[in-house]
Amino acid sequence: MKLAPSIYTADFARLGEQIQAAERAGVDLIHLDVMDGRFVPSLTFGPAVCAAAKRSTGLACEAHLMIEAPERHLADFQRAGMSRLIVHAEGCPHLYSTLEAIHALGLGAGLALNPLTPLTVLEDALPYLELVLIMSVEPGFGGQPFIPGALARIARVRAMLDDIGSPAELEVDGGVNSSTIRAVRDAGATVVVVGSAVFSDKTSVADGVRALRAASA
Repeated sequence: MKLAPSIYTADFARLGEQIQAAERAGVDLIHLDVMDGRFVPSLTFGPAVCAAAKRSTGLACEAHLMIEAPERHLADFQRAGMSRLIVHAEGCPHLYSTLEAIHALGLGAGLALNPLTPLTVLEDALPYLELVLIMSVEPGFGGQPFIPGALARIARVRAMLDDIGSPAELEVDGGVNSSTIRAVRDAGATVVVVGSAVFSDKTSVADGVRALRAASA
């Protein structure tokens, strides 16, 4: 299983240092939670911080766009060095066009679904995706507990991907830590977004990564 630490919980005064520590610890990619204060209540950062994060690492970076009208900003994140852009089904009324615009920029396209968004939206979208992101908390706030019902949703999406032979990755975001990561893996996820389990003032980045690897083994 791939680990994608989110910089949302990192110390921004030492952002580059913390990203490099995560890379040395063996994480697989860096996850950037972009929030606009409208699609979700919280406000984080935009393309400039994403570009700074990318300059700090040789790992691939993905931007999770929790923003209104993400189609207006796709090129900005491509220029910031992102390898994959993840948009929300709930925020894209013209989803096909948005996914095609991401591909036209040479990037991988991901689709995120909130905890109670029906999975039927994926039935026609799957052929156009490199990644499906299942939210296991409500988007917009860190530190929320994992919603247990998300496990059944992960398993259903795993079956949907397998049924059509899709190589798309299945990512889970929200409340993933050493207590929940094994169940998420067993349900069929291939990538997990982790925040305070890696970037925390209670443990080192390396220790956090080791604990997650051990718990998911």
